[in-house]
Amino acid sequence: MEAPEQHNKSRVVKIDSVQSWDFYFNQATNQGCPIVVHFTASWCIPSVTMNPYFEELASAFQDALFLTVDVDDVKGGTVVEKLVGANPEEIRKRIDAFVQSNRVYVA
Repeated sequence: MEAPEQHNKSRVVKIDSVQSWDFYFNQATNQGCPIVVHFTASWCIPSVTMNPYFEELASAFQDALFLTVDVDDVKGGTVVEKLVGANPEEIRKRIDAFVQSNRVYVA
């Protein structure tokens, strides 16, 4: 039996507890890495349909950490940017602007 291929591995980290949120948040913050979070819920069809697109974004923006959080599992935090609804073009535009502005601060 062959090992699973590595290219199928997700770049999106699923956060399932406050502890995992703290770990990844602190790690990214210490490294100056921007964090993009997809807040989702299994009952919210628009957010579920955006999962494959979020995976695509994670592959396109290698300099950022992409997290997915089920809002029913983990709550709290400070909202920096908010976009409601499934709007792939606007999501890509905002992430690109965020990553570009973060590069200026890190450089």
